[in-house]
Amino acid sequence: MKLSSPYWSFYWPLALNSVITLLAQQLQNAALARYPEAVYELATFAMAASTFHLFDAVLVFMPQLVNVLGRSRESARLCLQFTLRVCAVMTAFVLILAFPPLGNLLMGRLFHIEGAQLQTVLRYLLLLSPNIVLVGLRHYYVGLLVRAERTGLVTVLNALYLGVILLILIVGRLLEGNPVLTLGIAQVTASAVAAFLLWNRFRRLPEADLWRQQAPLTHRAIFDFFWPVALTSLMFSLTRPILYVFLGRLDDSNEVIAAMRVGFDLAIIFHNVLNQFRHLFATFGREDLAGLRQFLRRVTAVVVLLMVVWVFSPLCRYTLRYGIGLEGRVLEMSRQMLMVLCLLPAMIAWRNFHHGVAIIRRRTGPMGAGGVARNLTTAFLSWLLLSLGGLNHLTGAAVLVSGFLTETLIVIYWRPFKAHALALWEMLAWPWAGDDQEEA
Repeated sequence: MKLSSPYWSFYWPLALNSVITLLAQQLQNAALARYPEAVYELATFAMAASTFHLFDAVLVFMPQLVNVLGRSRESARLCLQFTLRVCAVMTAFVLILAFPPLGNLLMGRLFHIEGAQLQTVLRYLLLLSPNIVLVGLRHYYVGLLVRAERTGLVTVLNALYLGVILLILIVGRLLEGNPVLTLGIAQVTASAVAAFLLWNRFRRLPEADLWRQQAPLTHRAIFDFFWPVALTSLMFSLTRPILYVFLGRLDDSNEVIAAMRVGFDLAIIFHNVLNQFRHLFATFGREDLAGLRQFLRRVTAVVVLLMVVWVFSPLCRYTLRYGIGLEGRVLEMSRQMLMVLCLLPAMIAWRNFHHGVAIIRRRTGPMGAGGVARNLTTAFLSWLLLSLGGLNHLTGAAVLVSGFLTETLIVIYWRPFKAHALALWEMLAWPWAGDDQEEA
């Protein structure tokens, strides 16, 4: 299938960049899988990382925000101020949660853990807390570089980020260092290096490539654009913790959560390649929406084919066994989960097209509503399956798919759904409204 398109040279570095970014997660999983108590370490990090990502997830759409809104020097400065304020608030939340009095109570009850495992989760949160500001700065400068069409540069700098993580993980394992300390130092150090390099390259760009005419920007306009997309990414990061809350009640919870962590981290590589279309929509969507839609269809077909071939071939088992380091029952559960998750890429692409349209039109409300609907679906189905004794790794993967399907339908059919919901509300509220009017 031909992928030739005027957008290919812009897109392929972003697609490669998404793979590189997620390889960092695979490296962390592989490092933990090589410790003596691999299942325990993977499950512990899964709970800690999924909780932490609730807070840095609100920054995921910051590159698109900067690309769309920060088109003059003054507007970009407002976007930077906004980014730093959001980072400060999210960092404060992480530090409060990492503090034992609240952390012991909340995290212990949510994930059904106690003792050493609970304290390890809190230490992970504390070590990772500086990463929120660093990630926020990275996203900000990535947005500016993407708008200047320097996507290849973004990929190179992200490869350096991956290299720093790999180096620290290798050194930490050779020195038999504590896995908590090793992973925390690796992520924060790599983010600091990446943020500095992105800032340094931004300073050297010609001003003509950065600033374009734009109407004056206000903090209110930034916030109105930001909160629905922040809610969208927050809801994405909340999906797995919700599932872990219910999986933590199973007898083999550590094995299932470890398999879920590895399986979804591998599956999301294919999804994230398609998520990069948000950059294309933010940059080119106003001029050629039809051309972008055709390009998205071609890329999606290739991505779906690649995932299916990989999952249903011996290469998948080889990757899990020798690439990640899994074995036994956890390996089999991860592979079976991936078979179910093959349903996701096409759905993600379908959703992302409508996300892209919302971004360029600055009508991002349906994105947040879709994320909330996804997690309501995830929580309800997880509770139902647990109550019926049918919750396991396979049905857990099916719950993830069902949640994304719900989100996609809400994003696509938001207008008629909203209209019917308002009509129902008015119908239900009418008798009380009538009484109020009569009393008045």
